[in-house]
Amino acid sequence: MNAPVSPAAAAEASRLTQPAPPPRRRRRWLLRLLPVVLLLALGLGGSWYWTVGRFLAETDDAYVQGDISVLSARLEADVLAIPVGDNQPVRAGELLMRLDDRDARLQVRQAEASLDEAVAAEATARETLEQLRAQIGAARAQVAQAEAEQVRAAADAGRTRALVGGGWSSRQSNDQAVADQRKAEAGRQAAEAELAVRQRAVAVQQAQLDQAAARREQAAAALDLAHRNASYAEIRAPFDGIAGNRAAQLGQLVRPGQRLLAVAPPPEQLYVVANFKETQLAGMRPGQPVEITVDAIPGVVFHGRVDSFAPGTGSQFSLLPPENATGNFTKIVQRVPVKLVLEPGQDPAALALLRPGLSVVAEVDTRADPGAPRGVLAAAAGTLGLR
Repeated sequence: MNAPVSPAAAAEASRLTQPAPPPRRRRRWLLRLLPVVLLLALGLGGSWYWTVGRFLAETDDAYVQGDISVLSARLEADVLAIPVGDNQPVRAGELLMRLDDRDARLQVRQAEASLDEAVAAEATARETLEQLRAQIGAARAQVAQAEAEQVRAAADAGRTRALVGGGWSSRQSNDQAVADQRKAEAGRQAAEAELAVRQRAVAVQQAQLDQAAARREQAAAALDLAHRNASYAEIRAPFDGIAGNRAAQLGQLVRPGQRLLAVAPPPEQLYVVANFKETQLAGMRPGQPVEITVDAIPGVVFHGRVDSFAPGTGSQFSLLPPENATGNFTKIVQRVPVKLVLEPGQDPAALALLRPGLSVVAEVDTRADPGAPRGVLAAAAGTLGLR
């Protein structure tokens, strides 16, 4: 005997046994429109590539760069103070590190004493020169006196000789007059020799004065050098930037040439070096616009321009440049570093996040009209002449 069946169960069984309804018309229309949509998308993509895409040179081999100044010690001393902390913004001329300058100040005092000694030696040489010049005047007067004495002695000898011939004077008087004449001549010659010695002594003393002046200049230069070395005890920021990478600690003994810390430029002075393939450089020129995206700052697009091109490919500046003149050869596409600078007036908050060394993606617009829109619809409208 069969069990009775409820009306609900009978309705469900009837629904399941009915055939499926035919597909709707809307699905048919969608299938018919699908090729049209695909053709339209293909046309828009082709139009964009032909008018925009093929003129965009893009590379991810690009990095943020900055002219980082590495500060080193110029003298051997202990570190006394480090007023700045790591990653702290600094201003140009701000004190970053102070070294012990006691040895340098002692060298300054020693150089000052040497300069005083050299100045005194120069003054002594100058006074000696003036004294010798005065002695030359006295020697010339002695020469004149000797010449006058010679003239008198010669006259007396002549008169005595005449008197002896006339019998009015003795031969002894004549001999005495002749001796006086010869003595006067010898005195004149001695006075002239003394004058020559004094004149030559002036030339020698003038050379000694020049030597003393040179020693004074040398001592003055040594003093300037000592002052300069003393100034190296204070390490100051060369420009506005951010201090970091400190390699010295308080109380540490540092030596000349030892790296102490570095100062990186502020974010607005950073730039990008992009290594483009040589096949991408055909239409690239300085001044063309660039869109830069930084991996560490997603969602932000920085605007820049092409500044300059490196004088050679990156391989030419490597430690071991390639030499392809021997052996087998495989052509490898080379890359040329291109410097990209940021345009002013960009988001300060985004710029503050830039750091040298960050990876970026750079896209250069090499079109004749780089100000034209880059969008797909705008490119299609330009192709159809609608704008």
